[in-house]
Amino acid sequence: MPFEVGDIVEGTVLNITDFGAFIKLPEGKTGLVHISEVANTYVRDIRDFLKENDKVKVKILSMEPNGKISLSIKKAMPQNAPKQRDFSGQNGRNNNSSFEEKLLKFLKDSDERQQQLRKHLDSKRRNTSYRRSNGY
Repeated sequence: MPFEVGDIVEGTVLNITDFGAFIKLPEGKTGLVHISEVANTYVRDIRDFLKENDKVKVKILSMEPNGKISLSIKKAMPQNAPKQRDFSGQNGRNNNSSFEEKLLKFLKDSDERQQQLRKHLDSKRRNTSYRRSNGY
């Protein structure tokens, strides 16, 4: 079954390089997923996202007359899927809190930090004036 530009197919990761991954497509053809087409985030090391023999869904971006096939993993992902953020590891914050509760907590934390900073600066100012008055 031949495929066309825009099709989403499943392939297998054959080889990983610093610039991308070669994917074996149906019918024995091979295409390249450039490192910029692996994920919706910055990819420093493609090996953090893929390993050899992984099954991946890819979208065919282009097919050159010389046989080169450009692929994208990130464009094969559903576009309507909401981007999820994981707050579980951030100081035990509760995801069930309303916006107002989160805002109040932020303001309280911010006020506490500002008070600590003021105390620290005041103590530094007092120590500096003591040193100056005693000839230090």
